[in-house]
Amino acid sequence: MNVAIIPARGGSKRIPRKNIRLFNDRPLIAYSIAAALESGCFGRVVVTTEDAEVAEIARREGAEVPFVRPAELCDDYVGTMPILQHALRWLLAEGCAVDLACCIYATAPMLHIDDLRRGRDLLQAAPHKQYAFSVTSFPFPIQRAVRLTADGGVEPIQPECIPKRSQDLEEAYHDAGQFYWGRTEAFLKGLPIFSRHAIPIILPRHRVQDIDTPEDWLRAEFLHRAIQLAEAER
Repeated sequence: MNVAIIPARGGSKRIPRKNIRLFNDRPLIAYSIAAALESGCFGRVVVTTEDAEVAEIARREGAEVPFVRPAELCDDYVGTMPILQHALRWLLAEGCAVDLACCIYATAPMLHIDDLRRGRDLLQAAPHKQYAFSVTSFPFPIQRAVRLTADGGVEPIQPECIPKRSQDLEEAYHDAGQFYWGRTEAFLKGLPIFSRHAIPIILPRHRVQDIDTPEDWLRAEFLHRAIQLAEAER
């Protein structure tokens, strides 16, 4: 069985109650749950949270919340891997045989079911790989990045790259922050995801937006509305 695991704790400092705040008239987490259910990829869609209100909304949207996440896995410094390991160990202890697991972030309203399916299919077809996760390209050559100096000026981080043409610089990618397919044993062993163990699932930039600040939130809502309008007009 393949299982979706959606981490969604109740605390959020920069955007309070972010995971269940209304995003274009729906709780933010509802989009991730809906994509997981509609994809047909999963036998179970599980939300891991310590928060009763998050759990209630997740169940209302069709997900399972079969356990309460331990308090020690709920602070600002706990990474995603320990949370996934806890969920997988709980499922395995309950007799649920998990072939592939997919971590889906609760903050991915532009997640497409086709991307989830593509990640699953590519990982299943590559037995030498352990993960498949979403990435997108940087919109500007990272080799031309500058830093701010103490005297109020700027300086290039890679001075040797400033004179080069942008088309001569290597394209770079970053984590799209949507989903992470993985083999159960790879998650349990804590194998690094950002490594040669993984297959990149490349997404277009217009469907990727981190939601960490109020400005991010506003931009994400604008992008989401534009995508919905474009799809409705097709």
